[in-house]
Amino acid sequence: MPAHERRFTITPRGAFSLEQAAGFGFGPREAEAGGAMRLCFAADGSGTPTGVVVREADDGTLEGEVHGETPVEEARAQVARILSLDHDGTAWEAIGTRDPVLGELQRRLPGLRPVLFHSPYEAAAWAVIVARSGRMQARRVRRAISERYGHTFELDGERMPAFPAAEALLEIDEPIAGITNEKHLRLQGIARAELEGRLDVEHLRELGPDAATAELQELRGIGPFSSSLIVLRAVGFTDVLPVEQPQVQRAVERAYELLTPLTPDEFRELAEPWRPFRTWATVLLRIAGERAGIT
Repeated sequence: MPAHERRFTITPRGAFSLEQAAGFGFGPREAEAGGAMRLCFAADGSGTPTGVVVREADDGTLEGEVHGETPVEEARAQVARILSLDHDGTAWEAIGTRDPVLGELQRRLPGLRPVLFHSPYEAAAWAVIVARSGRMQARRVRRAISERYGHTFELDGERMPAFPAAEALLEIDEPIAGITNEKHLRLQGIARAELEGRLDVEHLRELGPDAATAELQELRGIGPFSSSLIVLRAVGFTDVLPVEQPQVQRAVERAYELLTPLTPDEFRELAEPWRPFRTWATVLLRIAGERAGIT
């Protein structure tokens, strides 16, 4: 199929803003400005290097232009998950009418939905790379690995490398700048887990949040925080409440103008009206807090 025909469309259900998604910088992802969002990833299952340029039409539909050999529908499904467009956001908007604080943040950041890691595999690899190092250093190391062992695409005028597939990561038998021997062993363990299907999205979704978090901690170098990161920010669960994350708690306390720290039980009680989008609510609160200088 010619490159110009390798396109797909997604019609969001509920409010969505590509501008908000492109500006959603986190982990290895840099915030983008402009009319397009560039995504570069190892495709689910096959690990095929994939580049996608996403643009928003005047009517709110999204058009994706696929680069690489991944089948268009498979690329579309992965992009939908990354942008949280595999869920109907209508009920999310209704939560803002039940909770005035969230409602105000929804109006302030219209159409913002969580932007996820490209896959649990890439989230796990990032968790290993970023451990005991700063985010900027980890971004440089990840990009160097991607450029050397992955595939680089030209996406809307910018060169972007895709993180290498598990097979390629497993075959690296030379020192990697910025990666200790222990981290190298951990990355190899992540690659093996991906090849065994242990990081498959559907597998983790079938387990459910608690069992998935526990199973992920069987991987070398993946502890409670990293497993929670993968479950919350890569699998795509919408209703997990991260009561143990200090940054989220501070954002909630600030937004609700609380004078004393929340206990876990108080946090759960406050978050009841957010169901079934408690994950989305905490992401919105944290992003709003970060932009207000609360970290």
